[in-house]
Amino acid sequence: MLNLTMIGTGGNVPTPERFCSSAFINYKGIKILIDCGEGSQISMKKIGCGFKGIDLILITHLHGDHINGLLGLLSTMGNAEKRSPLYIVGPRGIKRALSAMMVLWEGLPYRLVVIEKPVGSFSINSDVLREIEISSLDLDHSTECLGYSLYFKRNREFDPDKALENQVPKHLWRHLQAGQTFYMDDVSYTPDMVLGKPRPGIKFSYITDTRPIEAIIPFIKSSRLFVCEAMYGDDLDIGKAVKNKHMTFREAANLAYKGQVDHLLLTHFSPSLDSPSDYIENATSVFKNTSLAYDGINISIGYPDK
Repeated sequence: MLNLTMIGTGGNVPTPERFCSSAFINYKGIKILIDCGEGSQISMKKIGCGFKGIDLILITHLHGDHINGLLGLLSTMGNAEKRSPLYIVGPRGIKRALSAMMVLWEGLPYRLVVIEKPVGSFSINSDVLREIEISSLDLDHSTECLGYSLYFKRNREFDPDKALENQVPKHLWRHLQAGQTFYMDDVSYTPDMVLGKPRPGIKFSYITDTRPIEAIIPFIKSSRLFVCEAMYGDDLDIGKAVKNKHMTFREAANLAYKGQVDHLLLTHFSPSLDSPSDYIENATSVFKNTSLAYDGINISIGYPDK
């Protein structure tokens, strides 16, 4: 089960109703933050996400409404006695930005591992994060910007009939199920001898700030949850969307429809958009299973049935 909490759902500047962009994922105790806009710490404190346990931070781009909360958060994590490594992934320039921040904060009590401008899909060599496949995509914004897709792998089920058929000693079953390999009496016992067929995991995609480029469609395909920016609700604001390299509700919904995702969650609303619900039909008329994000909304995503 994957749990998503939207920390901030506003674009450009924080408002009394919405802090700037940030999302928090909890998957089996693994904690991932996507972006860290201004006000993120306040929102996280109100929601009760916690700071110490964050394992990975994904930064989409270096505009202030996506990173201005990062310096304070890194400091707070240290004060909360975080000692395990923190991984940060971001676009070109993220190392320089973090170096500038460190001028104001000398020495963190935990190791910072920065991955700049990743290409394609990869996994992080960490006991905590290695089972998560991370993919990035170059987007079309006014500065270099990355979209992210995360695939949370699912363990294969133990198959006792297969174990018996392969004459695996019972005292090895649980060890093989855990991924260990043994060599006994001139016989090699591997996990494949006791495990069933691979099972589909959970695909989660996060796209912000960008125009709706075609490359997004295969990138988000079959996502269980697709979180997408929707700066403008009114179709008449398409001119603003093109000029500022953002999207309308309808454009985001069209991506969800073409990408055959299960659920679309709209976020990153313009400060001038007081009531996003006034325009929700512009999205649901294209993709029915669309929801509007708000600060603090929590969504749980289970594994696919098949």
